[in-house]
Amino acid sequence: MLSNMAISLIKHKRITTTLAKAKALRQYVEPLITKSKDDTTHSRRTVFSYLQDKEAVTILFREISEKVATRPGGYTRIIKLENRLGDNAEMAFIELVDYNEVYKKDGEATERKSTRRRGGKKKTSAAAPVADETTEVVVDEKPTAKEEVAVEETVAEVEETAVETEAAPAVDNEAETQKEESQEEGKEEKKD
Repeated sequence: MLSNMAISLIKHKRITTTLAKAKALRQYVEPLITKSKDDTTHSRRTVFSYLQDKEAVTILFREISEKVATRPGGYTRIIKLENRLGDNAEMAFIELVDYNEVYKKDGEATERKSTRRRGGKKKTSAAAPVADETTEVVVDEKPTAKEEVAVEETVAEVEETAVETEAAPAVDNEAETQKEESQEEGKEEKKD
């Protein structure tokens, strides 16, 4: 059962199951993903002995191993759902962390965390130099021909819409003034 669920997780990147099965699957599949980082014949055969599916092994070693190459562990995420209606079982979905775009941060740096060991060298991070308030940064870049054409087209579109919006109320105003004049004439005729 775990190998079938692991194959489904590798192929579909997310599956829905009970919470207990999701937790058991996490312990089953994470060592396999760790083995996929080292693409050797021995690793492939070891993973194949667990999965028994050539397509899943191929996907694991080609796609997934590239995405998790810098991640030191924790390749899956379990998110609890509502209880199942039939038997009130706790449901959850388990997914591969690197394939969910909702939780991924855009500017996230892929820097490995290092542990501080006794007697080892401390790594210093290169801090960005801080600019003074008096320092001015002047950038003199000329736009390319494509950028100039794109800007000219957008300016022309804006001008056309501005002309259309100015012309449209004028027509409406003329129609309203004609209505008002005809109503005034009608009132004058009724008075006579």
